[in-house]
Amino acid sequence: MNQLNNKWVMTFIVAVGTVISIFRGPEARQKWVFKIKNRFGEKKLIAEQKKLVRSGGVLLDDIELASFHK
Repeated sequence: MNQLNNKWVMTFIVAVGTVISIFRGPEARQKWVFKIKNRFGEKKLIAEQKKLVRSGGVLLDDIELASFHK
């Protein structure tokens, strides 16, 4: 179910981006799509981190992830 929701969100982002491209140009579309995808990705990452903490895991920052998890 979650994967289906992700597909719908991405489809919606691309569809709205196409409309923006028609009226404002491809550069505005690219900026908007990047901004929205970035927000979506950040919310997903925060939810995963909260789930990890609830299950008793330890949060790692970017430097720790890069050095210890290849």
